[in-house]
Amino acid sequence: MPSSTRIRLIEPADAAPIAAHRVRDVEAFRPWEPAQPADFFTPRGQAERIDGLLAGYRAGTVWPGVVLADDEVIGQVTVGGILPQPHLRRGSVGYWIAGVAQNQGHAGHAVGLVLRVMTDELGLHRAEASTNLENLPSQRVLRRNGFSPYGVAHSAIFLDGSWRDGLLWERILGD
Repeated sequence: MPSSTRIRLIEPADAAPIAAHRVRDVEAFRPWEPAQPADFFTPRGQAERIDGLLAGYRAGTVWPGVVLADDEVIGQVTVGGILPQPHLRRGSVGYWIAGVAQNQGHAGHAVGLVLRVMTDELGLHRAEASTNLENLPSQRVLRRNGFSPYGVAHSAIFLDGSWRDGLLWERILGD
């Protein structure tokens, strides 16, 4: 794990570097992510998205983070769908790393760091995630961070022109 990998809450100033990564990596991410409008790939579009994420953070429904390597934004790690009620206390982890920084351990380290945020800051009990069935690198990241697969969501997400199945993952926090 690279010692230079850090995470922090997303900030409005992150819009430009995120947009630059997303433009450069649009083809690489096509099999794994839903299609986005053209504005998504602009600093203005990312600024609007960040504003929405920070509103969700203030409402307690999302923890939106960026992944940093040597203080440069190289991706995102987000806990969404936060259910803080005492009988639920769970959130769903999502992440991406820019192509220029992949295969260096950043995703695994960022997921490990966000699991600590989920436990220590958010007081959550359960972490969930989902991956495309073919996304073996992402599955390795989850497995290395103590997640276990628990089911398949059939025809769960429309990606690259067709409905795809998702592999569902879980981890009990504090274990």
